[in-house]
Amino acid sequence: MQSKTPPITYTITLLGCGGSTGVPLAGCHCNLCHSIDPRNKRLRAAAHIASSDGLSVLIDAGPDLRQQALRAGIDHVDAVLFTHAHADHILGIDDLRAFNFSSRRAISCYASTETRAGICSVFNYVFNPHPLYEGKTAQLDLRTITEGEPVTISGSNEQESPLPLSFLPLTVYHGRLPVTMYRFGPIAYATDCNYIPPETIEQLSGVKVLFLDGLRVAPHPTHFSISEACELAQKLQVPRTILIHTDHSVDYNDTMSRLPQGVELGFDGLQVSWG
Repeated sequence: MQSKTPPITYTITLLGCGGSTGVPLAGCHCNLCHSIDPRNKRLRAAAHIASSDGLSVLIDAGPDLRQQALRAGIDHVDAVLFTHAHADHILGIDDLRAFNFSSRRAISCYASTETRAGICSVFNYVFNPHPLYEGKTAQLDLRTITEGEPVTISGSNEQESPLPLSFLPLTVYHGRLPVTMYRFGPIAYATDCNYIPPETIEQLSGVKVLFLDGLRVAPHPTHFSISEACELAQKLQVPRTILIHTDHSVDYNDTMSRLPQGVELGFDGLQVSWG
């Protein structure tokens, strides 16, 4: 009697859940920046999706990527999904070189037209290398995505390739700047936003876990405040909402005691599995 192949499972890990400065904030002497609670120490926002058969996908590659990859034990990257081209979400692109060295192949990267243009501008030396430079830059296959058109990502091991996983890019707004959120299976990930248009909300039906920007208690012109994020979570009726991109004014224990049922604060290393 042949044994059954075990079902494929997936896990998303928060590599970082902090705002653009991270927590603690350099030079800050507030109580939270000196907190010894590890859940109050937040690297810049990014996530890693891994499958039990070896698929490895990053959402964003911020300036803490090297530290995050070492801490999470990431040994290869099949693809990177970018949300937008702000520094705290792309400045780790150089650290992708380490994965080029081990895989000896370009890494597939996905971004909207606007985000792609921003990445190419900041990393001009990668995408338009100087003819006299003989060093190694990151080897990236940067592809343009379109809202509402799924991106299917497969593993890089051609002999034992992991099953592909589909990601649906959707648009949210960071002030007036369009940012890409991603839905994959029962999970949705939306960083850096303070408005989700109705057409995107329609695509979130059936989501079980929503990672959602919730910067701080006080209002902000381009991020959801914690109360605004909670209101949206309750409107969407998502069973579990995890707040991310949180700054140094938000204490983990104090805030958790005040959140409504179904909403929680993210922390670096938090994992959610499905399959």
